[in-house]
Amino acid sequence: MKAEVLSARIPAAQAGQRLDLALASLFPDFTRSQLQQWIEQGRVRVDTRVPVKRDRVRGGEAVTLEVPPPAPSLHAPERIPLAIVHEDRDILVINKPAGLVVHPGAGNPAGTLLNALLHHAPALGNLPRAGIVHRLDKDTSGLMVVAKTERARQSLIEQLAERSVSREYVAVVNGVMIAGATVDAPIGRHRHDRTRMAVTHTGREAVSHVRVLKKYRAHTLVQVNLESGRTHQIRVHLAHLRYPVVGDPVYGGRPKLPKGANPTVIQALRDFRRQALHAVKLKLIHPEKDVETQWAASVPRDMHELMEVLAADMNENRS
Repeated sequence: MKAEVLSARIPAAQAGQRLDLALASLFPDFTRSQLQQWIEQGRVRVDTRVPVKRDRVRGGEAVTLEVPPPAPSLHAPERIPLAIVHEDRDILVINKPAGLVVHPGAGNPAGTLLNALLHHAPALGNLPRAGIVHRLDKDTSGLMVVAKTERARQSLIEQLAERSVSREYVAVVNGVMIAGATVDAPIGRHRHDRTRMAVTHTGREAVSHVRVLKKYRAHTLVQVNLESGRTHQIRVHLAHLRYPVVGDPVYGGRPKLPKGANPTVIQALRDFRRQALHAVKLKLIHPEKDVETQWAASVPRDMHELMEVLAADMNENRS
């Protein structure tokens, strides 16, 4: 694949600006760091001369930019169905099913969301991680946003860092929670099991806001809003409160059964083999339109059926 050559003329209004800043406004699909690198590599011409990034522009100069071809992706596209909630030229919002790994890694070299994205939109191969800017655990379902341009990727990364992306989850937890809580407890690697996370004073800051939505006889449906996005954050924080997520194979412990539960309830709880956790709402500032945008996704069938069984058990055992 050949390099792409782009041309522009620096507006008079930008006179006196540093070259890299002027280029950032002329070529908004690229980051300033990319443009600085290309200046250093000699890929930029200003009136036929090779500049340096600290040069100041006068206004009116003709600029050419040689955009190098993207490095070939190490991952193969795969025809994996995607539940697309929204798509435009800048972002893609999907409703990830439980069981789908987000990114290839040890034990999961293929069959991931990244492979599916490369098949759906091959141009995503030009972006780091195919535009993936945040993750959901393999067995957590729900909404994720993916960047389709470098400009959108940088915007979403910045919003995540500034905690301006609102992510709302629902979970079914073991135990009857009396009231909601804010969990402000740092999370880091477990001291003895490096595959697990734990609340630890040496960890990174993590804040989760938990609200009770519905109480069952031995379980609670909760809403969780995140201020941070640490690995396994919701699962670790709820286990820290001693209300672990139903079905969580790592932090959940043994299933909690309501007293005198009928076989249907017992079977439903024992058969639920993934954490009952779903990313139900996502809100952010659209990278291009600069307006607040939000999406919602109903809980998947397995969680819905579990909630119905627990609600029926509650109604049958009202005193």
